[in-house]
Amino acid sequence: MTDWGPVVIAVVLFILLSPGLLFQMPGRMRCVEFGNMGTSGLSILVHSIIFFGIFTILVIAIGVHIETS
Repeated sequence: MTDWGPVVIAVVLFILLSPGLLFQMPGRMRCVEFGNMGTSGLSILVHSIIFFGIFTILVIAIGVHIETS
């Protein structure tokens, strides 16, 4: 059996937390900017820390599993 839970969670979080797609934190002019399709080094760092935190909580602490045979 294969566990697809971590893979699905990682793909969804990667899409949702891509800097500039839905939001960018910190933005260039404001703290949070929405839909500007831009990015910076600091926003990449912030979004990767948020990604790691949410991914760790969902996969390790809660234990989301999607089993296939």
